[in-house]
Amino acid sequence: MCADTTHPETLVLHAGYRSDPATGAVAVPIYQTTSYQFNDTQHAENLFALKEFGNIYTRIMNPTQDVLEQRVAALEGGVAALALASGQAASMFAVTNLCRAGDNFVSSTDLYGGTWNLFANTLKDFGIECRFVDPTDPEAFAKATDDKTRCYYAETLPNPKLNVFPIKEVADIGRKLGVPLIMDNTAAPILCRPLDHGAAIVMYSTTKYIGGHGTSIGGMLVDGGNFDWEAGGDKFPTLNQPDPSYHGAVWTEAVKPLGPIAFIIRARVVLLRDVGAATTPTNAFQTIQGLETLPLRMERHCQNAQKVTDYLSGHAKVTKVIYPSLQDGETRRRADAYMNGGYGGLVGFELKGGKEAGRKFIDSLEMLFHVANIGDARSLAIHPASTTHSQLSAEEQIQTGVTDGYVRLSIGIEHIDDIIADIDQALKSA
Repeated sequence: MCADTTHPETLVLHAGYRSDPATGAVAVPIYQTTSYQFNDTQHAENLFALKEFGNIYTRIMNPTQDVLEQRVAALEGGVAALALASGQAASMFAVTNLCRAGDNFVSSTDLYGGTWNLFANTLKDFGIECRFVDPTDPEAFAKATDDKTRCYYAETLPNPKLNVFPIKEVADIGRKLGVPLIMDNTAAPILCRPLDHGAAIVMYSTTKYIGGHGTSIGGMLVDGGNFDWEAGGDKFPTLNQPDPSYHGAVWTEAVKPLGPIAFIIRARVVLLRDVGAATTPTNAFQTIQGLETLPLRMERHCQNAQKVTDYLSGHAKVTKVIYPSLQDGETRRRADAYMNGGYGGLVGFELKGGKEAGRKFIDSLEMLFHVANIGDARSLAIHPASTTHSQLSAEEQIQTGVTDGYVRLSIGIEHIDDIIADIDQALKSA
């Protein structure tokens, strides 16, 4: 492999691993172990003191997990990554690696419902305030910022609205104010690299497109290595003040010999060590299998989703279709600026008959699966008004973009004729 390649098709197959040094195995082995033999006491001391990298305990690191981390970091153009047990864990770690009780962060209102609840309620119980702002106005992030603001957070391609986030605009505002932007890129791997547009941290639910097979829950943090935490001084006490949980280490100082990886190292050796949201070697292995075909799958997801969009746009029972290619003005400009090679596999649409029509459509599907997931190789569908959004008020429905007749599709890689045929027959019953 060319050492300096940036081609994703090559990186997902070759980055971080050539063959197993013990056996020569080309496929990444599943290192199903809890712990690792130290060479001697000096070796153990060096590992625990972070004087050298190496395996200590699988709750903190594992060789299978390491290959996955290296490949995703390379794919994103980052300096290091951390695999976690779920996307929720990745969101939690991304924020709490910078925020303490009494701090705040500013988030886009357009979020996955589980993330919204984590930020609005659970982190509130921890004493961390989330300030939600409308992402259509980048300046709203600046207006919500004060001396206790530690980061900004957003999704590249949030559902259900599917309005591509203004990454560079908000990242530029944050850098002027000394605030890093964290981007959830779950719905747009390969299509967008937020670090290229000024984001400092990228996170994923690898459960979705990166895995693609619907077998393994997982999350990922990627450190861009492009934000000067040390210059922030007291704004980032978790990284710039002595850490009593790690022998008084000041992370921006302690990791200098290792590179600009203070954020990801602290997330690993403090948060992951203490909270224990570790992925398993088997899940890491399964995610690697999915990652190896990600570029090919994203092409088909995007092609099929556009064709479904075209079909739905002309259907008499559909009042609105939601997909980035249908946007206009500034929202379309952002989609074209930040998405490369397609607009993703998520399609939303609204049915004339409201909630009852949405229910009938879902219940009539024969091939598409009715599941609470996205990014699977299979095509998926859900009617949020019957599930996670069933208790929303009319005002909340407007804010989230979820109406009674709204249906979300995650278009898979099956033959497009079969996908449209199933949607067509279900619409006849709606």
